[in-house]
Amino acid sequence: MSTHAKRERLLLADLLEAAGPDAPTLCGDWNTRDLAAHVVVRERRADAAGGIVIKALADRLQRVQAEFAEKPYEELIQLIRTGPPRFSPYALKQIDEAANAVEFYVHAEDVRRAQKDWTPRELDPVFADALWSRLEKAARVLCRGVPVGLVLRRPDGQTAVGHKGTPVVTVTGEPGELTMFAFGRQDVADVQKEGDEDAIEKLHGTKQLGL
Repeated sequence: MSTHAKRERLLLADLLEAAGPDAPTLCGDWNTRDLAAHVVVRERRADAAGGIVIKALADRLQRVQAEFAEKPYEELIQLIRTGPPRFSPYALKQIDEAANAVEFYVHAEDVRRAQKDWTPRELDPVFADALWSRLEKAARVLCRGVPVGLVLRRPDGQTAVGHKGTPVVTVTGEPGELTMFAFGRQDVADVQKEGDEDAIEKLHGTKQLGL
């Protein structure tokens, strides 16, 4: 049975391929080539990928990622599409699903939503529930630096506390949109905010969402 991570992986590869190597993304200054190199290094170069979260390894990560970005774009896409090598922890279905379902969803949307003609994507309910489950667990980490209290809420009323504090802003949206919001893509997330106007303004301007 195909996993969410597997489906999102293939979609990401297709989107990167269709966009070409020089298209913009929502990942700061990265274009699609840079994003593709990041995905490949994360899965295939554990010696450098630690720089994503460990500052002491950040310079090494940048060097290795720059080396991969020099590879033919088609090769990078194929490496993403075929997945990690057998010796990689990501080759295990359970680890791939746990580590990559959200990662690939967000990066696929990073490519889609950076284009002028992007349209909303309707997620199947099972995948939406999976995204919500991950978001419930990760909300306090993703939102730990925001300057106000933050509650994430699904349209059905389910909530997750992103950050304790006052005043409180409640952000309502579908799981996929809340995921994009919590990962720092608030400018393109289809969500509604309720709360004190000044608090909403602070939340909108914060750079402290995401990892």
